[in-house]
Amino acid sequence: MECAFVGCGAVARKYAATVDASALSVTAVCDLDADRAAAFAADHDAAAYTDLDAMLDAEAVPLVLNLTGHDAHAAVTERALRAGRHVWSEKPLAVDADRARKLVALAERRGLALGCAPINADCEAQRHAGRALADGRLGTVRLAYAHAHVGRVTAWHDDPDAFLRVGPLYDGAVYPLTLLVAWFGPVERVRVADATDPWPDREAKRPARPSHVEATLAFADGPLVRLTASFYAPHRSREFTSLELHGDDGSLYLDDAGDLGGEAGHRVAFGREGRGYAPMPIQKPSRRTPYLAGPERLAASVRRGRPDRASARRASHVVAVCNAVERADEAGTSVAVTDAGVDRPDRQRVAWCGAEEAPHPPDAALRLPPVGFGCSRYRGDEYVDRRDSIATALDAGYRLLDSAELYGNEARIGELLAAPGTPDRDALFLASKVWNTNHGHVAEACETTLDELGVDALDCYLLHWPDAWEYTGPLRRLAELPVAKQEARTFPEDDDGERATADVSLEEAWRGLETLHDRGLAASLGVCNVDRATLSRVVEFARVPPAVVQVEHHPYRPQRDLVSWCHERGIRVVAHSPLSAPGLLDDAAVRETAAEMGVSPAAAVVAWNVDRGVVPIPSSTDSDHVVENLAAAGYRLTDADRERLATLEDPEFGR
Repeated sequence: MECAFVGCGAVARKYAATVDASALSVTAVCDLDADRAAAFAADHDAAAYTDLDAMLDAEAVPLVLNLTGHDAHAAVTERALRAGRHVWSEKPLAVDADRARKLVALAERRGLALGCAPINADCEAQRHAGRALADGRLGTVRLAYAHAHVGRVTAWHDDPDAFLRVGPLYDGAVYPLTLLVAWFGPVERVRVADATDPWPDREAKRPARPSHVEATLAFADGPLVRLTASFYAPHRSREFTSLELHGDDGSLYLDDAGDLGGEAGHRVAFGREGRGYAPMPIQKPSRRTPYLAGPERLAASVRRGRPDRASARRASHVVAVCNAVERADEAGTSVAVTDAGVDRPDRQRVAWCGAEEAPHPPDAALRLPPVGFGCSRYRGDEYVDRRDSIATALDAGYRLLDSAELYGNEARIGELLAAPGTPDRDALFLASKVWNTNHGHVAEACETTLDELGVDALDCYLLHWPDAWEYTGPLRRLAELPVAKQEARTFPEDDDGERATADVSLEEAWRGLETLHDRGLAASLGVCNVDRATLSRVVEFARVPPAVVQVEHHPYRPQRDLVSWCHERGIRVVAHSPLSAPGLLDDAAVRETAAEMGVSPAAAVVAWNVDRGVVPIPSSTDSDHVVENLAAAGYRLTDADRERLATLEDPEFGR
């Protein structure tokens, strides 16, 4: 779609940076500075104007990008709308709520699209934080802190005058406010506000509006928010445009509400009641959302025949909130925000971060998170308590938990699942495995697991091994038994000290799993520790085919034949023990790959699994490693990395 840029300053250059790769083309530009307009036009082979009306008369472009100074936005937008053009405006939409509302009404009457920055609600870190809100772990959010420390614009901007005229509310506060309104709907009232004028005496230019504003906002159906907007507090201070949400069950921290993404680092963190913040890594390659994304979406809505005005309505409400803050400060009293224009959004559908972007079989039976968390109690030759590490995993954002009755800690996991701060059940993928001694008693085993986990059904129930051993009774709360009793119950021996087996065929055991699936106790079925021949046999006799196969999988043992066979049939492969092969993390090829990727050897191996469309389930008791393993889903290997690690395959590998 052809478009015109009105305003050719610093922000216009940011919008134009990706225009060549977009569906938009710049055919005209307008700026009061003739030289600047001519230079910008030359860069884009566009016509240059210094008069807006002359451009609108001469050019038939359907879309105008209003990238002028803050206090010029409303006038330019109105002229473009009256000329029959769709408009994308930089923030704010206006500095007067009544005028902002009239702009939206004008666009509606004329059937035109009207959009407004910021686009932060659609950027990666903000969407990641939104998923944390959607999965229910914060509980009811009752309090929030929002900062907008814009800093001394006279020091960091080459043309600060427009900033100084409108003040920090209309330039900086719009970022956290836009996000809060997107999440919680309209602000109902400004309870209290205070505006002051701290400013260095040495500065020749001063803000025309208060340089520092603090207010308390009450959302109609959301939290009480303490808002701070400042031109005085440095923009590189600890809090730039941060948000911190506090709910009944946990807290969420976002360090930059205006961030467009594309930079490394943890920008989102969650802390449940009584625990510190755990970083929540984004489980896909970080990508910057271009400034032009907003206008591109607006143009797409026009092409679909449904001109969009949602972001403009939200922007209009944000202006109304800023106006109410100013009135509350002037009057020294509470002020209602009467111009809503937006509704409380519906609850966001729970979606696993990275699940869409991670490599996976094209016809996969299941969509899974890119990395899961193994809940086994075994660490070398020891049994360890996993409650703390599993809690950290949930806080960091793991959404696939791999358990088993053999691990003996499903009751403890169940306590965590029921505790405040844990995601809602529909946000999790819970897998468990029936142990070898229960192949003839899979219903009893599954019901015990469900009871201990405190859930109605599993997302996947698997045979831990294809072999059947002698029944030793229900394996309930094994972790509470002495180790010797645990071993006797799970590894039975006959009178000769050999493994005591049971006459239960693999097909019989699978029929038991299918009955559980029929009863709704297991949404999908799977099998672990099988070769391709055994798996092929299961697929042949199964009425409910396996959706998941869990095997040992790492560069020493890539199981290429099995993995490709599964992927051809839409069967998901889950990798247990992805990091524990002796010598793997010290291998020169792994270390070289890790160095090339800028990650640890463990993270490189996790990323290798994800790269192959396999879901690794690493297990760790170190909180830093727990987070690091999850973050590895955000890295991708190069062809050179793949070739280097392919040399590690060892057909003779065994434990």
